[in-house]
Amino acid sequence: MPGLAECQSLLRLLIARGDPKAIPLAKGAIDQFLNTAPLSMRGRGLRVLQRDALDQHDAAVGVQRSFAETVDAYIEHKLAEE
Repeated sequence: MPGLAECQSLLRLLIARGDPKAIPLAKGAIDQFLNTAPLSMRGRGLRVLQRDALDQHDAAVGVQRSFAETVDAYIEHKLAEE
């Protein structure tokens, strides 16, 4: 899928840092993925990103966990729009 690996890598990095100021960057990466992915692949790609964020959430603590929850919520919102 176009852009999925890049988006996933960036989200992993941002979750690991846990900086709340980077939330717009995470949302922008997800939006960019959606803008470049074929319509038929968007939902599946979002689910891959969501699963990865949830996996990181399970291993995270503190601000990293909160950041992963925010990413998950944004992806859930985008899935509802699909």
